[in-house]
Amino acid sequence: MRKLICTCAALATSWAAAPAFADESESAWTHDIVYTADVMGPVKGGSQKSGRYLDNLDVVVEADLGRLVGWNGATLHVYGLSNSGGRPNDVAQTLQGVDNIEVSKAKVHLYELWIQQDLLDGAASVRAGLYDLNSEFYTTEASDLLISPPFGIGSELASTGPNGPSIFPLTSVAARVRLGGETGLYGQAAVLSAKASSIDGDNVQLTLDRGAILIAEAGHVGRVRVAGGAWTYTARQDDIRDVTPAGDPRRSDAYGAYVLGEGRIAGAEDGSRTTAFARVGLSDGDTSPFSGGWQAGLRWDQVFESRPDSAISVGLHQGRLSKKFRANGRDDGLDLGKAESGLEITYSDTIGRLSIQPDLQVIHNPGGEKNRRKAVIAGIRFTIDLD
Repeated sequence: MRKLICTCAALATSWAAAPAFADESESAWTHDIVYTADVMGPVKGGSQKSGRYLDNLDVVVEADLGRLVGWNGATLHVYGLSNSGGRPNDVAQTLQGVDNIEVSKAKVHLYELWIQQDLLDGAASVRAGLYDLNSEFYTTEASDLLISPPFGIGSELASTGPNGPSIFPLTSVAARVRLGGETGLYGQAAVLSAKASSIDGDNVQLTLDRGAILIAEAGHVGRVRVAGGAWTYTARQDDIRDVTPAGDPRRSDAYGAYVLGEGRIAGAEDGSRTTAFARVGLSDGDTSPFSGGWQAGLRWDQVFESRPDSAISVGLHQGRLSKKFRANGRDDGLDLGKAESGLEITYSDTIGRLSIQPDLQVIHNPGGEKNRRKAVIAGIRFTIDLD
């Protein structure tokens, strides 16, 4: 795996800087290579006190197709992803996870591959290809320092679909349309294949044969950003409890909605500042363990005047368990509560190309179980910019 990671990084670097391009064409290529390594695990309340090492390599290459081939307003985006290491949630045993780079299986694969065409002098765009839904939908920048997965996307959407929706670590083919610039009113909508998979996998899904996810979001971006969105699957999904007379899962409609807000509440845009975020999501509760959830928190950038990259973030999250999931738990002899909740506190600072980020999480009702004591998760993240 290490050899594959190094090879992937070397290939991406040589591609982005290859001397075969003329001087004018070289400026059309950009690349970003970031390696992240975590040590994370429970110090209290898990199945054992044990840390796990896991890592993530992002290799992103983009090309301005106008400069390269005269296709004005078009951008090519290629994103390679490598993940390996342990699974800290195996010992933490939570429903929503504790580390946003944890995967079930180590893999090196193509994560995104899309072309975007800008329209109306940048006031609109169309994007098509392999695409991460959470890169533009149901996301808040103010929460991106936090490591717990619910701060990336609400669990009531993340836990849907035959193989999860098109989010980390697996994506699907999609088409997205967006109206609006970087500020002011905007609206966006996307159609994505319902089955996410790896393009090099045995069951890669490059069509809509399994149905699609439809998602739309609209909002306003200024000093404060507010937005709302809704999503649904075109094909019915397996019900988590109800079955047919033959004993197969009954098919039920899957849908949901969310609202979010974030913005600067103190300080300057380019210096010491405090930003806040809040999100609430709901779902049908028939096809997912979660009927909804919420996340909220604060982020302080440039905590110390002498450390411009210093940042602290505090977040709260809660995943509300659906009635059917709780009924399944009772059948298995579990005493499930109405929700699993968590608190996370993290600090990050940078020395040269290396960022160091200690992290602490406290999970209430881990696994949704009322009779389990709180789980305390401790870890540290190292991030290296390899550009």
